[in-house]
Amino acid sequence: MDGDPALDAQRDAIIGALGSVVEGIAATFGPVCEVVLHDYRHPEKSVVAVAGAVTGRSVGGAMSEIGLRVLARGDEAGDELNYLTRTKGGQLLKSSTMVLRDSTGAVFGALCVNVDVTAVQQAQAVLTGLGAGAGTGTGAGTRTGEASGTTTFGNDIDSVVEAIVDAHQLRRSGTWVQLGRAERLELFRSLDEHGVFAVRRAVEQVAARLGISRASAYTYLSQARATTGTQAAPSDSAPSDGGPA
Repeated sequence: MDGDPALDAQRDAIIGALGSVVEGIAATFGPVCEVVLHDYRHPEKSVVAVAGAVTGRSVGGAMSEIGLRVLARGDEAGDELNYLTRTKGGQLLKSSTMVLRDSTGAVFGALCVNVDVTAVQQAQAVLTGLGAGAGTGTGAGTRTGEASGTTTFGNDIDSVVEAIVDAHQLRRSGTWVQLGRAERLELFRSLDEHGVFAVRRAVEQVAARLGISRASAYTYLSQARATTGTQAAPSDSAPSDGGPA
């Protein structure tokens, strides 16, 4: 993001004003609610305010993979409301991510609300079971929507990046060695679209996780972007030597 002092002051003012909103929303919904305020100007420590403890976030923590995806979309990002996700611990969350924009329309942060609806889902299952067979009903209850997958929330951006890499590689049903060239390029393209390479040292992390050289990672990323027309550069500059592993 640009370093315009006037815009930075404006963004700081918006972030500052939302501090009480964070506390107010969390207090309204109680212990099942967590509200997190992100400043995307600092992806590795984007959490600037947090109330509640649903995902264990703390000030100075990193954005989740959801935040990375929003960051990757840049100013084209929009609000994501009322979606379901699941933590590694199995909690079902109902969440909303509302982007923050400055007066130019540039996205620079987000206000996120996470509500733990695990207890609600469990209670619904009990009530459905109790009502099964009553009257003329068939006993088939209406289930709440299932989360699309497990989401990594963490204060350490490295763990978030590694979890995204692992999840994407597993979805391709094989190790790096087992992947064909097209699958490798698709893996890098997908990681890029999810905002992984907006994080400092991400290319190095991805390379280490996949067991390839840093130079190879840059090569695959460059080739993946060439097929989609993406021009954005990763947060680290590419090495001047080396080739595919």
